[in-house]
Amino acid sequence: QLQLVESGGGLVQPGGSLRLSCAASRASRFTLDYYAIGWFRQAPGKEREGVSYISSSGSSTHYADSVKGRFTISRDNAKNTVYLQMNSLKPEDTAVYYCAAALARVLPVLSSLVPGQYYYWGQGTQVTVSS
Repeated sequence: QLQLVESGGGLVQPGGSLRLSCAASRASRFTLDYYAIGWFRQAPGKEREGVSYISSSGSSTHYADSVKGRFTISRDNAKNTVYLQMNSLKPEDTAVYYCAAALARVLPVLSSLVPGQYYYWGQGTQVTVSS
């Protein structure tokens, strides 16, 4: 069993930055380094969409076109944590952000942002970009 906990959300002005963290809770039986991790977001009235993906080793990453060049995914397996650095935030980035773990160390890039590829999900953290 793997329990994921997101943190780092909040209210930020357009053009600002936030760093989200995704960690395995102390109650988890396993550590994050076994899993490929994805970040997803869901705005009110919209479907959940993939934002970014990172393989278990960190050697493979992928981004949605809407965040490419602004967001950076990384992981520190020694700290059992995956990060999403979000820069140049826009109002359309406002959403609840979720991290998720796949039952694999690596996913094919073309399917790495598909929610159905992931098995464990966190509860989400709210990101609001507004002036």
